[in-house]
Amino acid sequence: MIEVVIDDRCGGCGSCVDACPSDVLAGGPSGKAVIVRQADCQTCYLCELYCPEDALFVWPETERVVGLSTEQALATGDVGGFRRDSGWGEHAATHTNQHWRMGAIFERARLMAIDAAAAKPAREQDGRTS
Repeated sequence: MIEVVIDDRCGGCGSCVDACPSDVLAGGPSGKAVIVRQADCQTCYLCELYCPEDALFVWPETERVVGLSTEQALATGDVGGFRRDSGWGEHAATHTNQHWRMGAIFERARLMAIDAAAAKPAREQDGRTS
């Protein structure tokens, strides 16, 4: 689940916002990404892949928010690791893209999105918006 947007690194490009299939991220008042719907995170790592500044940290826990701080995320040494290990961007020359290994996570994210879309009309009929 997405845990941290590292404000000092975020350049405000919006790539992570555009990549997120669940609208978990949005542009904040400063133009930088902010987490707005953390519980809807599918742990698909797309935001990490598309962030050229390594300003996002997704923890592999999919069921709950762990509550990591920026300092704790940086201390893991894994900030930007998924992007690097996937061979994206500047890492393409030194790392083989192993993105195919994410198939099970992407399938889970797809099924969650289908369930969420099906539940949305029911929530709206009940007068609930989220």
